[in-house]
Amino acid sequence: MFDIKRKTIEWAGRPLTLETGRIARQADGAVLATYGETVVLATVVYGRQPKPGLDFFPLTVNYQEKTFAAGKIPGGYFKREGRPTEKETLVSRLIDRPIRPLFVKGFKNETQVIVTVLQHDLENDPDILGMVAASAALTISGVPFMGPIGAARVGMIDGELVLNPAIDTLGESALDLVVAGTQDAIMMVESEAKELSEEKMLEALMFAHAGMQPVIDAIIDLAEHAAKEPFDFQAEDHSDVVASIKSLVGEEIKAAYAHPGKYERRSGVDAAKKKAAEALVKTDENPDGVDSSKFSAAFKECEADVLRRDIIENSHRVDGRALDKVRAIVSEVGVLPRTHGSSLFTRGETQALVVATLGTGEDEQYIDSLTGTYKESFLLHYNFPPYSVGEAGRMGSPGRREIGHGKLAWRAIRPMLPSREDFPYTIRLVSEITESNGSSSMATVCGSSLALMDAGVPLVRPVSGIAMGLILEPSGEFAILSDILGDEDHLGDMDFKVAGTSEGITSLQMDIKVAGITKEIMQQALTQASAGRLHILEEMSKAMEAPRAELGEFAPKIESIKIAVDKIREVIGSGGKVIREIVEKTGAKVDIGDDGTIKIAANEQEKIEAAKAWIQSIASEPEVGTIYTGKVVKVVDFGAFVNFFGAKDGLVHVSQIALERVANPADVLSEGQEVKVKFLGFDDRGKTKLSMKVVDQETGEDITDKINAERAERGEAPLSEDTGGRPKRDGDRNGGDRGRRRRD
Repeated sequence: MFDIKRKTIEWAGRPLTLETGRIARQADGAVLATYGETVVLATVVYGRQPKPGLDFFPLTVNYQEKTFAAGKIPGGYFKREGRPTEKETLVSRLIDRPIRPLFVKGFKNETQVIVTVLQHDLENDPDILGMVAASAALTISGVPFMGPIGAARVGMIDGELVLNPAIDTLGESALDLVVAGTQDAIMMVESEAKELSEEKMLEALMFAHAGMQPVIDAIIDLAEHAAKEPFDFQAEDHSDVVASIKSLVGEEIKAAYAHPGKYERRSGVDAAKKKAAEALVKTDENPDGVDSSKFSAAFKECEADVLRRDIIENSHRVDGRALDKVRAIVSEVGVLPRTHGSSLFTRGETQALVVATLGTGEDEQYIDSLTGTYKESFLLHYNFPPYSVGEAGRMGSPGRREIGHGKLAWRAIRPMLPSREDFPYTIRLVSEITESNGSSSMATVCGSSLALMDAGVPLVRPVSGIAMGLILEPSGEFAILSDILGDEDHLGDMDFKVAGTSEGITSLQMDIKVAGITKEIMQQALTQASAGRLHILEEMSKAMEAPRAELGEFAPKIESIKIAVDKIREVIGSGGKVIREIVEKTGAKVDIGDDGTIKIAANEQEKIEAAKAWIQSIASEPEVGTIYTGKVVKVVDFGAFVNFFGAKDGLVHVSQIALERVANPADVLSEGQEVKVKFLGFDDRGKTKLSMKVVDQETGEDITDKINAERAERGEAPLSEDTGGRPKRDGDRNGGDRGRRRRD
C-alpha cells in the first residue's frame, strides 16, 4: 500500500531521518522529518495554472505547532489551537525567506507550504527541522524549485562554536545563529549575539554553511529515489517588451532616479510608466499591444536594470550618495515628557517614534510554548501605519512583517539590557514608524536604544543598526550599499541588516533575492556595515551618550528584597489575605517570586518603605539593640503598646517611658503618637520589650552611654538592658529575675 522512501544520516550527534510515501500522499510533496525525537511534517501543493493578473509569486508558508506534540492540551475556553503564535509567525517567515528566491523566475502559480510539528522532544527546536523538511518536500514535489537548501543553528558556548545546540544550552550561549543556504552559498541569516566581532560572526556563518552540507546531500539522495517529474514550466520572455520600454522612456526613468526626494522620484517613474503603457499596453485602440500584467513585469525589469547599471558603472546611487555613505541623522530624546522614556530617530526619509514604558512583574507577558509556559519581561512592538509611506490603507492587527521587524529589533537590544536582579522592571518598547523610506527596523533599533536611555534603563552600551544592500550582476560585478533606500531594497539583490554596539554585533539578519552570496561579499558587507554602525552611534550620542542617572518622575519605583522561602506562605497569608492587606493599606504593588525574591513597586518611595517594613516584620525578626520609629497603638496603666516593626507590637513599660518617674502613661503618651524605641529583646514569657527613655526622641540617638556616664558621676549603678533598663543590683539572677518575680 505504501511506497516508502527513507534517508537517515547522523547530524551533529543525532540521527536525522527524512521519509516520504507514507503520510499525506495526495500533496505534491510530503516529507516526515525526524531529528532526535522531534518530528515535523512538511507538505507542498502548487497550482498547475498561474493566477491571472498577478505580478508577484503567490507563495504561502504556514508553520504550525500542535500542542499534542509536547503532550499538552491548549489553554482557553475552546481547547484547540487558534490564531498563530508569535513563534509560529516568525518560523513561517524563517522558512519562506530562503526558499522564495529559489523558485524559477516568472513562476506565478499559487504554492503553499505547510509545516506541522507532530512531536517535540523538548531538546531539538523544530524550526531548523521544519526548514529542512520544507526543502525536502519542495525538492521531491516537481515544482520549479532550484533547491534544495539546508539549514543549521550555531551556538557559541565557552568560546567554541556548536552545531545545533540543545534548547537548554542556548541560555549560556553567546550566539544564537540560524543560517539557510544551498551547496554553494548562504541564502538567509537570523541571529542574536553578545557583541561578537565581525570576524567571529563570519566564522560562525561559514561554520553553519559547512554544517548543513550533509543535510543537502541527504535531500538530493532522497530526491533521486522519490522525486516526481518536474513541472513543465517555461518562463515568459519579456525581453522584447523591456527593449521597447527602454527605447521609449529609458532616459526618463534614469532622470527620475536622479531626484533625491522619494516623491519626486516616484512621480517621475510613474509618468514614464504611464507614457510607455499608452504606447505598448493592449487596448481597444491598440489590439496588438501586450497584456497589462506582462507590461508591469517588463517595466519593473527595465526600472531595475537602469538603476543597477548606474550603480555598477558609475557608483551613482538613487539619492546621489557614495556607496558607503549614511543619510543625514537627527536624534531627539524626551519628545513625550510624560512618558517614561521617548525618542524620535530620523535618518533621511525614515523616522521612528519610540516610547519606553516601565512596569512591574504584573506586566510580564505569559508565553505558552511547547517547551512550557514562561514569563517575558522585555517586549518590543513595531507598528507600520500606512501614512508612513504616504498611503491610505487598512489598519488592523500586526502582520508578519510587523512581528518580524519587531523581533529583529528585540534581538538587537536584548543582549545589552541589565539583569533582572539589577533592574527588576518589565520593559515595553513601542516603535511607531512615522516615515519610511528604507530600513525602518534599524531605525527602530536606534530609537529603542535612545528611548531606553531616556527612561533611565542602565543599558550596558547603546545599540545602533544599519541596513546594507547589494547589486550583483551575472558577470560577477557587485556593489555593496550602506543605508539602503526603499527603491534600492526593492530593486536590489540583498537586504543585510547589522545591529550592534561599539564593541560588536548583537543581531544580524540577511535576505537575498539571488541564488546566494559568497564569503567575499559577506565579509565586505560586514566590514562596511561596521563603519556605518559606528557612525550612527556617534550621531546618536549627540542626543544622549549614556542612560539617565535616575528614572523619570512618572516611572514606578521598584525595590527588591529577599526573604526565606519558608516565609513566603506567611507573607501571602491564608487565601492571600495578608498580601492583599499590605497592598491595600500601603498602596504599593507587591510581586512575590518562588525563590523568595519580592519586588515592591509604587510611584512614591514612602509607599515602598511601608510595604517593605511590613513584609520584613513578617518574614524576619527585629534586631536587639536597634532603634525603630513606631506609633502608639494603645495606652494602658502599666505602659503603652507600640507598633514598631511592620505588624509587630511591643510593650514600653511605664518604667521605660522616661528617665523621670511617670505615674500615669496617658499623661505623656496618646494613641497614634510617633515615638522612637529601642528593642531590648524578649522577656521570659516571649513578650517584646521596648524602651523610650534610652532614646533621644528628637534625634533618634541611643543615649544609654550618656545616661550611664551621668549615673557614674553620681555614684549610681549603670542601667542594664537585661533588666529592662533598671540599674542592675547584686544578687539579680538572669538579668533581674528575682526582682521581676517580686514585682509580679
